[in-house]
Amino acid sequence: MTSLLPGPAAATAAPLDARHRRPLVLVAVLGGAAAALSTLVVCLAAGVVGWFLADAGAHGAPRDGLRVGAFAWLLAHGSGLHVSGVTVTVVPLGLTALAAWAIWRLGHRVGDSVSGHGPDADRIADGERDWTVAVATACFAAGYVAVALVTLRLADTPATGPSAPRVLLWCLLLCATSGLASIAVGSGRAAIWTALLPAGARAAAATCLRVLGWYLAVAAVAFLAALVVDFGTAVNVMSRLHTDAGDATVYVVATATVVPNAVLFSASYLLGPGFTVGIGTLVSPAVVQLGPLPMFPLLAALPDSGTPPAWTAYLLGLGPLVAALAAAWSQRRLPTQRWEEGMLRGCAGGVLAGIVLALLAAVSGGAVGPGRMRAVGPDTVDVLVHAVTAFGIGGLVGGLLMTGWQRRAARRASLDSPA
Repeated sequence: MTSLLPGPAAATAAPLDARHRRPLVLVAVLGGAAAALSTLVVCLAAGVVGWFLADAGAHGAPRDGLRVGAFAWLLAHGSGLHVSGVTVTVVPLGLTALAAWAIWRLGHRVGDSVSGHGPDADRIADGERDWTVAVATACFAAGYVAVALVTLRLADTPATGPSAPRVLLWCLLLCATSGLASIAVGSGRAAIWTALLPAGARAAAATCLRVLGWYLAVAAVAFLAALVVDFGTAVNVMSRLHTDAGDATVYVVATATVVPNAVLFSASYLLGPGFTVGIGTLVSPAVVQLGPLPMFPLLAALPDSGTPPAWTAYLLGLGPLVAALAAAWSQRRLPTQRWEEGMLRGCAGGVLAGIVLALLAAVSGGAVGPGRMRAVGPDTVDVLVHAVTAFGIGGLVGGLLMTGWQRRAARRASLDSPA
């Protein structure tokens, strides 16, 4: 992957290194298929283990466990399915994150294996077109989609009806994001492309990632704190399900796959718009209106229905505060003494983080049952407006404060230095 980094040694060594000039199409297609199969095999194994733990294999056959594992993998790719005539469209983002991680790891290896193809760093810097990453990503996606379509064909039944177009769309999105980025990094092209970008653009992108990461960490802490406070309710839900040790283990693992969804719900709550747990409900710092809820342990983290305490209004300040701190911390690595540049970096990074958070919130909800449970999750437009506003203002303030501190430090250093 370092064969295309700037430098005459790397540029001359790449064509001679066979490890970085393997057949591009073959390696990329096999890499995509391997990325899909790696998580699919894990889901299939978990399905068989869950089938055995549920009733020690007294009912059904191992192929039933395999089918459940395949459906879990397809759900992670947005397939949805029908359960007893009820449509379920929610995506277990825990499994989706696992799939994205597998795509990243295999894509990075694919990029390293084909990094010797195409022009070297000097020719790319001179403006010569390089299609290595684009072709490798397309072949990688073809291998991934092929595995998905075969899985869909083998697991599909008239009663379940997973959506093939949704699976295809999610596979292409994963390969176009995690796959493209990992191949670009592994092949060394990302280092060349980012070096050509202005310092302000790189700083804004770094601020975006830091703001988003810090805020999701805060949302995760808030969700876990709410769950721990009312952990007895979650335990009571498990006891009322009358599950034995094997069933409880399977249920806990299945619950863990939607923890990222709950974290995004928590992020929406802290921003202000909140989320719904059914048609006609709302959970936000201003009002909590609930109805009958299914027996699901993570719902123990929900606040009580009615008017929330007055202190919950202060939670709305977490978004701007986290964005300001993250923007200031990010600017420490790429300092600037220009007020307008520090302001633009922080504000642009915060706005980008708000847009990404809204996109994540859009895929965190869906239908989880019949009737009123057909609408669960945050409202994407509300999250977008609140996130862009909170992160943009916070990033702007953080960028200005850090710029002022850096200007003061530079002035003090110039005064302390000898004439």
